Amino acid sequence: MNLVALFFFPVAMAIAASSDLLTMRISNKLVLILTAGFFVVAIAANLPLQQFAMHVLCALIVLAVAFGLFALGFIGGGDAKLAAATTLWLGFGATLPYLGYTAILGGVLTLLILVLRGMPLAPVLARMGWLARLHNKRSGIPYGIAMAAAGIVVYSNSAIFERLAA
Repeated sequence: MNLVALFFFPVAMAIAASSDLLTMRISNKLVLILTAGFFVVAIAANLPLQQFAMHVLCALIVLAVAFGLFALGFIGGGDAKLAAATTLWLGFGATLPYLGYTAILGGVLTLLILVLRGMPLAPVLARMGWLARLHNKRSGIPYGIAMAAAGIVVYSNSAIFERLAA
């Protein structure tokens, strides 16, 4: 059980990243599974009630800020929901490093995509819908990739990981 619980978060984040890369969408279903998974794993790991409440509070704060950014047009709705679900798992202790890594990895991702968009796309590659969409200058940046990678990077510093790995 511990091994499945330990790897649930990284696997879900990898699915979120690949989904955003291939479809430019992060499914509500995936965000709900990630959220529900936290509750199941936190209970199974005997996360103390106070820590549990702090994780929920952290996610609610991030959700409010992220939806504000969504309303202003700075981020996508899927990104806002993914950020909240991710910080639910990470809690306050790992959220600032998560946001820092997200910014750095997101900047690198954006630069790489801008370089890609500046180069011609070979016809054989243009037939791949996801790659053509990624190459399109009017298309957005699949920031969920950076968010998922950052979540995986800091996951080992979260209280839930520490309880599961013990």
